[in-house]
Amino acid sequence: MPPSSLTPGKRFPDLDLPDHEGRPRRLADLPGGDPLVLCFSRGWWCPKEQRFLRALVELQSEFEVAYARIVVVSVDEPGVQAAFRAGLGARFLFLSDAERRWLGPLGLEETTDTTHAPYQPYVFSLRPDLTIHAAYAGYWSFGRPTLEELRTDMRAISRDIRPDWEL
Repeated sequence: MPPSSLTPGKRFPDLDLPDHEGRPRRLADLPGGDPLVLCFSRGWWCPKEQRFLRALVELQSEFEVAYARIVVVSVDEPGVQAAFRAGLGARFLFLSDAERRWLGPLGLEETTDTTHAPYQPYVFSLRPDLTIHAAYAGYWSFGRPTLEELRTDMRAISRDIRPDWEL
């Protein structure tokens, strides 16, 4: 279960982090009026993360034409993220919290990994205003959302925010 501040109906904090190219970004600027899947990743080195992010890459073309976004946050340095992103063939954005500024405030510390001090693998479906629609705890792989669950979340949000959903 996510911290009580990160549950459906609450607004996700407006993170300020560099992207995989080192450019400063604000989370609130990223949706651009579209629904957003926000993934917190342990890092490139974790085989579970590699598997899950490869699945997200399968979804990226569908998200692009459906006007939905994907953003990944990890403690990897921007250069490492850029290489990992390129290796995956991902076109979506990676944000780096290598300094671990948001790890404690979000309450998403992975306490069982004292070597890397990464994020717990959580996935959030967000409305464009960063209101949390759904939260998935992925410490165990089967806790992560399936691609179909993410599609269902994006459909529900899109139906709610698009005035022309039904012509």
